[in-house]
Amino acid sequence: MPISKADRLALSDEETFQNPSVAHDIFSRMRAEEPLAFCPEPWGGKGFWAITKYDDIETISKLPHLFSSDGKHGGITLPTPEMIANRRNLTRAEVEGPAELADFEGGRSMISMDPPEHNKHRRQVAPGFTPQRLDALIARIRDRADVLLDEVGKMGSAESDFVADVAAELPIQMLAELFDVPQADRYKLFEWSNVMIGGDDPEINVSREQTMGAFMELAAYAMQLYEARKAEPRTDLISMLVNTEVDGEPMSVADYLSAFVLLVVAGNETTRNSISGGLLALCQHPEQRQKLLDDPGLIPNAVDEIIRWVHPVIYMRRTALQDYALRDVTIRAGDKVAMWYMSANRDEEKWADPFTFDVSREGPRHLSFGYGQHLCLGWRLAEIQLRVLLEGVLARYPTLQVTGPVTRMRTNFLNSIKTMPVRYAA
Repeated sequence: MPISKADRLALSDEETFQNPSVAHDIFSRMRAEEPLAFCPEPWGGKGFWAITKYDDIETISKLPHLFSSDGKHGGITLPTPEMIANRRNLTRAEVEGPAELADFEGGRSMISMDPPEHNKHRRQVAPGFTPQRLDALIARIRDRADVLLDEVGKMGSAESDFVADVAAELPIQMLAELFDVPQADRYKLFEWSNVMIGGDDPEINVSREQTMGAFMELAAYAMQLYEARKAEPRTDLISMLVNTEVDGEPMSVADYLSAFVLLVVAGNETTRNSISGGLLALCQHPEQRQKLLDDPGLIPNAVDEIIRWVHPVIYMRRTALQDYALRDVTIRAGDKVAMWYMSANRDEEKWADPFTFDVSREGPRHLSFGYGQHLCLGWRLAEIQLRVLLEGVLARYPTLQVTGPVTRMRTNFLNSIKTMPVRYAA
């Protein structure tokens, strides 16, 4: 049946994604009836094209010269009413149009740049994510995971929050290690990260003043590291940002601050969401968990399937720089385009039974980490952490169960679980 205006408007409503099955129902109908669906925005914005098919997202992702990520064209996200109101200190009724994060960040990170500028900034931190460097971290990741899992094991049959105790802890500990900062600093990094991406969740982002306060704290911390690494360079990611020159030019301080924000957010959010979403999926599909218990050799397959299933990043935006014909639609210069990874990962043309969670599944790679120019730089680190934690949880707590309601961050951008009560022992 035709895609209703209500369905089109629903993609701009964060509440739609509180229950993923609601969003999946809309996307399934769009893929079948209108793969490139134009969606109005409820506060008077110009609207956007919803790209819901795997192949179309790949096509757009391979054309950064035609579909821009640059902040000056709008960046990578679609503004929401709460986001706009918070940033402008207005009520929802007063909102008239979009505002960009760059308004108060003061610079741009590589995620909101186009080539060739994007390539230069990416090369500054790429040495921190080489296969050799990441392989060298596996032992440290396993040590940290073992400590975390041994600690929660002391709770016995008591209930605890898996997100706070495990899923959030491992990636934020590893981020502190990659930054070469004291582990005690990870609590602030975690808090700042939540505020940076929780703009639509009233439990996280209480006010614009809170957001600005968190950003100023983060900026002050980042500048302390900037000065320290300028004086005494090390081999950590911060030193790479501060001291590496590309084409004879160092990164500006403003761009350094934005890159720091990106690393803080990307360095823990997607991994945390994959871990928590993955364990939830295994608890909801006990027959799949039993497959892994019977054959741990399937765990690498399970990692791919979990990330396909969970889609930690729901979408990314691009802006058309010139007219472009795709399928039977002409996307006009200046149009906003939303590439819905959540939908592409359920594309019936790419996977048999895409709504079946199957840890032994083989097939095309998911799009959860993007594709092409902006493929997530830390994708392999995220996969390593998920694999190591899966191995540890299955070995120690084969009967782990989710024991209560799961709460999700109020956002249409990240598939982020805030709390997930579990019991480790039967």
